[in-house]
Amino acid sequence: MPGNPVRELVDRLSVASILVSADVTKEDIAGVDTETLAARILEDYTGKEGLKVVSKADLERIFNALRSEKAPDPIEHVQKTGYAPYASEIDADYSIRLTENDRAGVNLDGFVSYFRNRMERMRDIIGTQRVGMSGMVQNIDALKNCANGREVTIMGMVLNKIVTKNGNIMIVVDDETGEYKLIFMNGSSKKAKILFEKARRIVNDEVIAVNGKLSSPFIIANEIIWPDIPIKERKKVEEDIGIAFISDLHIGSKKFMEKNFVNFIKWLNGEYGDRHDLAGKIKYIVLGGDVVDGIGVYPNQDRDLQIPDIYAQYKLFMDLIEDIPEYVHMFIIPGNHDAVQRAEPQPPLTKALVGDIKGDNIHMLPNPSFLTLHGVEVLAYHGTSLDSIIRSMPGMSYAEPEGAMVELLKRRHLSPIYGGNIIVPSLKDNMVIDKVPDILNMGHVHKNCLGNYHGVDILNSGTWQARTEFQIIQGHVPSPCILPVYEAKYKRFATLNFA
Repeated sequence: MPGNPVRELVDRLSVASILVSADVTKEDIAGVDTETLAARILEDYTGKEGLKVVSKADLERIFNALRSEKAPDPIEHVQKTGYAPYASEIDADYSIRLTENDRAGVNLDGFVSYFRNRMERMRDIIGTQRVGMSGMVQNIDALKNCANGREVTIMGMVLNKIVTKNGNIMIVVDDETGEYKLIFMNGSSKKAKILFEKARRIVNDEVIAVNGKLSSPFIIANEIIWPDIPIKERKKVEEDIGIAFISDLHIGSKKFMEKNFVNFIKWLNGEYGDRHDLAGKIKYIVLGGDVVDGIGVYPNQDRDLQIPDIYAQYKLFMDLIEDIPEYVHMFIIPGNHDAVQRAEPQPPLTKALVGDIKGDNIHMLPNPSFLTLHGVEVLAYHGTSLDSIIRSMPGMSYAEPEGAMVELLKRRHLSPIYGGNIIVPSLKDNMVIDKVPDILNMGHVHKNCLGNYHGVDILNSGTWQARTEFQIIQGHVPSPCILPVYEAKYKRFATLNFA
């Protein structure tokens, strides 16, 4: 919460001649949206005569009232006779790939180190993918020793892209030794048109290799080489286990579909709906961020909140998942609405937020995280960078997020555009996709999708929040309460609708 929350509260109440007791500190109102609190105080004090002073006791009374407005609905357990979940008899078999996150410093040297690491790792990936590229030069500086007309291939990070007055696309790339200009001609031949369309999808800060003819100070391009992923072959899984994917619960929002989420948990326990054979297979749940709606994430958010206390939001979440069967392991990453740093990679949700975790089947992880679940490799990322990809590339849309997710796989990077979402520079760029998963799972855009690229399943796990006013204005149509479940033995997805 920006600034001093006590001062903000005082300012808001002064218009109604309401005072705040001098012994009230910022710790007393930590985690509560100031606008929501001020609105409730104004409502309580309307019509009162005489001196109006808000004391610590008054604040505690108001907090209790706010919290009581949204207590978790008790889950009634009525398990169907004969429900014997297969997964309860299978031992968990999972591993979490831990990544180093040594910060490089938020200064020029830190960002230079960060981007150099990206460049070096992408150079290795492209070199592995395209051994023996025609005319490959060691670096951009080496072009000064090459004659015009020679076929060359260079690798660099994209600095800028413009459309020239002749309708061609000019890209400026650089590496550690210098920068160079690449021209993609807007020609009439089929080959030229295909190449030009590919060039339109180039974005700033990604690393590419380009082959073409040298015509100093330009290279006239005839091929773009992205890092891309090789075709993935999946290992066989003997046990008939399932992996469920959920994301974007937005607990605390008035639009959180709590009843539907409770029905999902009941279904896991064999107490709701049908397909209990599938429910009984589920051994793992991956939750892809935006666990809660948060506080102060966007202007006037308080109007959309059912729970204006960040700790109460997480308490409701923990109360709800307490009824997930103990044999099911749940892996939780944060998103941009969660109360951790906005900059990516994001650290796990802390004990201060979620309290003590009962049992060893609930795992709080960073965003992104790479998991191996019964041999199935899952790269889980909340997906904040989808916004910048959809904005920057032609043909992308929120209605079909799989297109943007494929483009991230081609670039081998989860967030290639600097400034599209906040990053903290580190010695190693942990957003590089150096290990190819079996499943790439994201959320953020509230739209379910399922696709496949080079053998990698592309999955967006949607949301459990109804359509918001902002989404209506933007024309976004979410797909709430649709649950994808991966059946590992058969290498297939099943979907259930809890809406």
